[in-house]
Amino acid sequence: MAAQADDRNLTNLIAMRLGPYAASLAVAALLVSGCTTEPELPGASQALQTVQASDLLKYIETLASDDFEGRSVGTEGGAKTVDYVAGEFKRIGLAPGNPDGSYLQAVPLIGYRSTPSLSINVGGRRLDLKFPNDFVAFSFERQPEVRVTQSELVFVGYGVTAPEYFWDDYKGTDLKGKTLVMLINDPQIPDPSDPTRLDEAMFRGKAMTYYGRWTYKYEVAASVGADGVLIVHETPTAGYPYAVVINSWGRENFDIRRDGSNPHFPVVPAWITVDRAKELFAAAGLDFAALKRAALRRDFKPVDLHATVDFTVKNAWLEVPSYNVVGRIPGSDPKLKDQVVIYSAHWDHFGWDRSLPGSKHDQIFHGAVDNASGVAALLELAKAYAALPQPPRRSILFIATTAEERGLLGAQYYAAHPLYPLRDTLADINMDGMNMWGHTRDVQNIGQGNSDLDDVVAAAARSQGRVIVADRSPERGFFYRADHFEFAKAGVPSLFLGGGDDYIGRPSGFGKDKREEYVNDRYHKVTDVVRPDWDLSGAMEDIELLFRTGYAVAQRDAFPQWKAGAEFKSKRDAMMRADH
Repeated sequence: MAAQADDRNLTNLIAMRLGPYAASLAVAALLVSGCTTEPELPGASQALQTVQASDLLKYIETLASDDFEGRSVGTEGGAKTVDYVAGEFKRIGLAPGNPDGSYLQAVPLIGYRSTPSLSINVGGRRLDLKFPNDFVAFSFERQPEVRVTQSELVFVGYGVTAPEYFWDDYKGTDLKGKTLVMLINDPQIPDPSDPTRLDEAMFRGKAMTYYGRWTYKYEVAASVGADGVLIVHETPTAGYPYAVVINSWGRENFDIRRDGSNPHFPVVPAWITVDRAKELFAAAGLDFAALKRAALRRDFKPVDLHATVDFTVKNAWLEVPSYNVVGRIPGSDPKLKDQVVIYSAHWDHFGWDRSLPGSKHDQIFHGAVDNASGVAALLELAKAYAALPQPPRRSILFIATTAEERGLLGAQYYAAHPLYPLRDTLADINMDGMNMWGHTRDVQNIGQGNSDLDDVVAAAARSQGRVIVADRSPERGFFYRADHFEFAKAGVPSLFLGGGDDYIGRPSGFGKDKREEYVNDRYHKVTDVVRPDWDLSGAMEDIELLFRTGYAVAQRDAFPQWKAGAEFKSKRDAMMRADH
């Protein structure tokens, strides 16, 4: 009973901060009447009246509650989440999203529990690293014990092969059976005219490219036949603290069920802290800082560390049935209703770790912002579309994806096994962590410049009296870290927005401070909980923005297009050519 009273008090505190949104709706409605850059959106203002901050909060409180036990795949809490979201889709009035008449798309997963050990022989010494404080390692091999023994350690710089930048860290070196030590992110190449900045002509300067993501690094290592990888974690270039590595990869890991080994991972993928990496290099008689500098040159070649590593990974695995939850608003145009606009948000988080100290509440990864808030926004958007007097011309598909936290697996599976052809999919609009801190004059478009979805969302923002700005932290690679990326890789133009920085009534730097506080103190930690100092008016503005954007895309005559130079354009072009 005391806990229920606390919940009511928390709800009341947050509700007190919702008032300003009513005024913003009125202003937006006035501005919309003068906006002629996008097709008419009949019934939009009426439909948006169904979007309520109190309902958004209730959804978040429910999904982030102890009862849902952190929403991990393969757990009772995960199954409860799937049932809850499917039930809400049905209650709201969405049609089943799966053509088989259900609200579920089965995603076959394998859960792996890996217990690793690692020792390095270097310079006549043996370095025994402790899991998980010094390193994190796992294996997707379906073997009870996976061994990599006396594997030669080779430093490969950033581990990048990028022909468009005339860059190759490997130089044809035979690395089969070896373990590669590599740096996180892209090569951090200084601008020759201003060494305080990064060179915009190389790897997009400050912005992270896909070459900087850990997924790419494991993929390329597997492609050259390496048995293991040690990615050196450094917080500034990774974009998150080492604790995120522990919580993300140091417990149960998941993979899509497949025949044979996963071709995107070496036998043992691993991370190592920068302090232990420095110790390794020093024991080998090498200067870590000097080799980091050498790795910034095109003439860099792999460096033998004159050391060997032994990995032992004890593995237990289990087939884990999981599900994407799918609901649909059928389109109203007989000629276009088979084409779809997708809204996506992942429902999963990291579950309940009973080994942590404290009560059950202290052991649960609640994932209130990440991503109970995104699923709550998905449900509020579904309510708005269901309230339209007439559906959009094209169908709207709502997907609550599974296993995003385990490597975007639910989105990856959908992109490989789409319920509706990708050639008939206009766009994916993804939500992963809503703005919980109030009104902003600006909104970040993560990946701006990729497609003409930029123009659609910019017009919708103008209707609110707001502006769209580019990603203010491109070095963190957010475009590659959420579900929309799997759709983009498959050729579907994708949109992912981040919170703005220019908060109304707040001091300069407020938005940046809030983001840094969240990343450092709550991201992928048990402390990501519903908070009394939230101001949901910002999330409400962004839900309206996303509604108007998706609605406009569904009404337009033309498909969104990738812009010239976008790395996903060729995939879409080939898909559309094949269709004709």
